[in-house]
Amino acid sequence: MNAAPPRKTHRAALVVIPPESVWPPIQAIRERHDAQFRRWMPHITLLYPFRPRERLREIRRALGPVCARLRPFELTLTRFAHFRQGPTRLVLWLAPEPEHPLIRLQAALRAAFPDCDDVHRYPGGYRPHLTVGRFVSRPRMRRLLERVAPHWTPLRFPVEQLAFIARDEDPRAPFRVVEWFRFGATTAKGPGAASGDTPAPRSDALPRN
Repeated sequence: MNAAPPRKTHRAALVVIPPESVWPPIQAIRERHDAQFRRWMPHITLLYPFRPRERLREIRRALGPVCARLRPFELTLTRFAHFRQGPTRLVLWLAPEPEHPLIRLQAALRAAFPDCDDVHRYPGGYRPHLTVGRFVSRPRMRRLLERVAPHWTPLRFPVEQLAFIARDEDPRAPFRVVEWFRFGATTAKGPGAASGDTPAPRSDALPRN
């Protein structure tokens, strides 16, 4: 008899993915400074780790009522910030503003999947962010900020849906959208219904600094 799939895995997540029209300036930074560039598309994490794709029916049943009550909102990636991850690493990120719609959204999702509360366990609770770089050198991060922050143009976009993303066991495999969950709807849409099957992007398709 096959073993039941795990309750949650680091190969799956619920995220907000900005529309691809705002990706280029984000990816221009990530390509050079984010070691996870090829694994993750630009995203704001909501729940991670999350249910594996083998539990898709369970995910649909739980998310349907949640998404039916949600309404679209807008976010703007206006400023850079950073936090420490572990004893040596610094994570540079773009702050989505206003953050309260994301905090409320994450709380609603956490209520539907209470064991998937990992990103809420950090000191200060859940902090919405879009990672653009990872550094072990503070001076290197500071030099990047001095170059890009003064010229950064805020990126505004609507948030109308969640993405359930997953990747294969191969450690080199990128995350891909399994299904989109639209706000105000009780049913999910497949990966081709919104932005297509959205993998982590190829570097040759992106502008360079």
